[in-house]
Amino acid sequence: MPEVDTIISGGRILTSDKEDTVVRNGAVAINGDTIVGVGRSEEVKAVFSGRKNIDASGSLVMPGLINSHTHAAMTCFRGIADDMELMDWLNNYIFPAEAKNLDPELVYWGSMLACAEMIKSGTTTFCDMYLFEDETAQAASRAGMRCLLGEGLFDFPSPNAKTPEEGMAYTRGLIEKWADDPLVNIMVEPHSLYTCSTQLIKDAKALADEFKLPFATHFLENETEARQLREKLGRRATDFLADIGCLDERFFAFHCVCMDEEDIKIFADHGCKVVHNPESNMKLASGAAPIVCMLKHGITVGLGTDGCASNNNLDMFGEMSTAAKLEKAVKLDPTVMSAKTVTRMATRDGARVLGLENITGSLEPGMKADIIIIDLNKPHLTPIYDEYSHIVYAAMGSDVETVIINGRMIMEDRKLLTIDENETMERVRKIAERVKDSLA
Repeated sequence: MPEVDTIISGGRILTSDKEDTVVRNGAVAINGDTIVGVGRSEEVKAVFSGRKNIDASGSLVMPGLINSHTHAAMTCFRGIADDMELMDWLNNYIFPAEAKNLDPELVYWGSMLACAEMIKSGTTTFCDMYLFEDETAQAASRAGMRCLLGEGLFDFPSPNAKTPEEGMAYTRGLIEKWADDPLVNIMVEPHSLYTCSTQLIKDAKALADEFKLPFATHFLENETEARQLREKLGRRATDFLADIGCLDERFFAFHCVCMDEEDIKIFADHGCKVVHNPESNMKLASGAAPIVCMLKHGITVGLGTDGCASNNNLDMFGEMSTAAKLEKAVKLDPTVMSAKTVTRMATRDGARVLGLENITGSLEPGMKADIIIIDLNKPHLTPIYDEYSHIVYAAMGSDVETVIINGRMIMEDRKLLTIDENETMERVRKIAERVKDSLA
């Protein structure tokens, strides 16, 4: 009988495969960084023996969650400017705070804090856009998290790049440095159409095409942006992106609140994907993205929290619950955005958005072992009739007991094994003191 590194058995296995298979009294066998067996406990144990055996009785075992849009280091700006409109928040508070405070130290420790928060709430993969992204990559690597990240590109000086050319050179350096890393993946990310020139967007797309990398941007986040872009471009923003060759199966966009049906059809025709950020959109009063219409047109939609300055947490369980309920309230229809649909957005479909569908997002033989175990022995999780209902409407990030990423135990019995939680929080508290002083 082949011996494998780990067997998780006895729990409810939510595979998030194409058939949305749930196995009760199931088991997952892991060898190295890869899942080698999934099925009923007696079947898996008849084939494999484990050097380590995890008893998941009374627990739910599922793929790690995928946070498809973050600005990880903005944990350092959590709560700095709340209760205001997007452009006011961005131009009068966030950009000035970043200009005065952003440096490699803030980004590293802010990203490390974000990794701690995400791991403790069941996220195993995140997609990031910020500045000094090599620091975020190093934090994710040290924490043992899977990530897809890119330097935010602007048409004006940023704390990390005086010119667009410097930003592009930094991105190229990221691509070369992290090539073939098992956890860190690089993408190309111009910030938005309203902060980037046409030439910068074209150059960024050319770089993404050179290395066949994902390409993404903030897009049509609120009515003010949509109106400004119509005036600036003289046409529909989606037509502009199509005309300059940006829209293809490697392109995805964040927010997309103000897309109409014609925009959605253009995205669908080009194989583009979308990341939904309901809590951030609600908090900034940007509106509700037309997700049901996108899904009807066959667009793959992932789910993300956005950064801690506009959410203000990185808990994907809360994001799933909000995504399901918001759509029901907007459509006045309790049948739209089912719990199963939203769970897919945070697992398998999130992986498809990021181009990682052959690596993560489901529990199947051959996939990397990115797994979380949720303790169901809680008052608010008792009784259980439907696993998807519990994940979306009852469970919380704090119910996650165990996290495995790429076959490595990252959290066990809610204890982080790769991050010094207290040191990280203390470092960020000290950074916050200078942020506060700079604002005063």
